[in-house]
This record gives sequence, C-alpha cells and structure tokens, in this order.
Amino acid sequence: MIKCCPSGLKEAGNGEYLSISLVLRTKSTTVRAIFKASVLGRHGKSASETACSAAHVFTTNCKGGGINSYGWPRFAKRVELEAKYLTEGRVTFLCHVLVVNDNSIPLPSPREGSHLSKLLDEMEGADVSFTTNGHTFHAHRAVLAARSPVFKARFFGPGAEATSSNISSDDIEPATFKVFLNFIYTDALPGDDGLGRSPPVEMFHHLFAVADKYALHRLKLICAQKLCENMSLDSIATTLDVAERYNCLELKARCIDFLVAYGNFNKVVLTEGFVHLAQKFPLLIAELRQRVEA
Repeated sequence: MIKCCPSGLKEAGNGEYLSISLVLRTKSTTVRAIFKASVLGRHGKSASETACSAAHVFTTNCKGGGINSYGWPRFAKRVELEAKYLTEGRVTFLCHVLVVNDNSIPLPSPREGSHLSKLLDEMEGADVSFTTNGHTFHAHRAVLAARSPVFKARFFGPGAEATSSNISSDDIEPATFKVFLNFIYTDALPGDDGLGRSPPVEMFHHLFAVADKYALHRLKLICAQKLCENMSLDSIATTLDVAERYNCLELKARCIDFLVAYGNFNKVVLTEGFVHLAQKFPLLIAELRQRVEA
C-alpha cells in the first residue's frame, strides 16, 4: 500500500512536509522491493528534482508487531509543492514499485506442447492408425485416451475396437483430421494458413463436428469463438445450423443476438440458407421470432 500524508508526520516537520511511504500489507512474509516516487510537473513529465528511490526488505517480523513501512517523512515541502506543481488544485505523484524475487530458481518455460508435437511428427511408439479417404495417420492410444473420453472408451473399454490397430474415419476429411490430431497433441490450432485449402470458416465447421464427435469441449468452444469472429449475414444461417445440430448453447446465443440486432433477422429470413434451416429446426425459427418481437 502506498501511504501519502499531506500534512506529513508531526515528528518530521510539524506539518510543513508531505510524506510518502510504502507499507507491507501481507502477513507472514518477507518482500524485497524497490520504491520510487516523484512529482508530476506542470509540463506533464516527472520532475527529476523531486525524485526519490530506495530498495528495502519488508518483513512482518517487526518489533512489537507494528506496521512495516519505508519511505520519506520529508518527501517535499508543502509550500514548494503548491508554488511549483499545483495544477487545478491538485498535485500528482508518480510511484513505481518493483518486487524483487532473487531467491527463486529460474525455470524453463513449459514445453509439453512441443514435446508431444515432436512425438506426433516422429511417430515413435505409435500403436494405432486412422484411415480417412485414402490418407493414413498414426497416433498413440494413451495420448488420445487421455484427451478424449470417446477414445478412452474405444481403446480401453470393452468391444472389438479395443484391440483394433486401424480405424476407418471416412466421415472426416484428411485436412480436418490432421488439424484435429495436431490439437489432440498440442492443445492448439495452427494459423489460418495452416488450416488446409478450405476457407477458415468452413474448416471450423468441420472441426466443430469432429470435436463434438470425440467430446473435446475446449476445441468446440475455440471453433465457436472463431465462427463468432467471422459472423456475417452470409454465414449466419450455416453457423446457427452448426450450433443447433451440435448443441452448442454458447454459439447459438451469439447467433441469436446477431440476428436480433439491427434488424438482421428480416434481412436473412428469406435467404435460401435460412429457408433450409427453418425446415430442419422449426422450433428454432419460432424461438427467433419470439426474440425479435420481444
């Protein structure tokens, strides 16, 4: 806490000086900090002649259990502040606090994603493969099972597929499955230029379906966010179709808000995409009309 006493401390000037101090509020700890303070001049910059700085070790083990603080009881004379730095009845102070932790052991940043990505690229120890429209992808059962409850049940639950070394997934395009498998290992999606030949919005539609199939909730929400960012009058019917088909309430709510706003519903309600949507989900259209008329 930064403590400022406009009239200072009685024992330090009888009210002639303004005092500033840094007070440790945390209990049962020791903190090393660098504290700097200065006055902001009328030109909008720090007045160097008023700058003070100090390094101090704050500890709660004060004698008598008192407040541990450090600063300057005579930071500046009140008459000088009023004469040189008063602007519209105010004086502005700049305070900087830097907490120094020099007892810690530096740790490298986490690299699980890069390690697993390398495992996917090199395929060392791969024990399962997927065939999607003539393309084969190799993977590791343990990694897939750890990420997806569907894969866990398939590989380690009862049934014939628990021992199958090759799985056919012709309902998923190879480009989509590649991005999906990379997400399984790295928990990240590539940039738009790494999403294959399909337009990014179309790829997110495909990924949304795969994420739903294998119960990857985080991937579903990432795709939902991407679809929200690219929402337009041309894409809204398809996006709402995806939200309703795969039961994504978050994406559905954003789509409805988009349609209700600025008369967008009247602009798209008669488009071909929206007519097909009404045929598939008549209750959804009724819900939309109710929101628009509310």
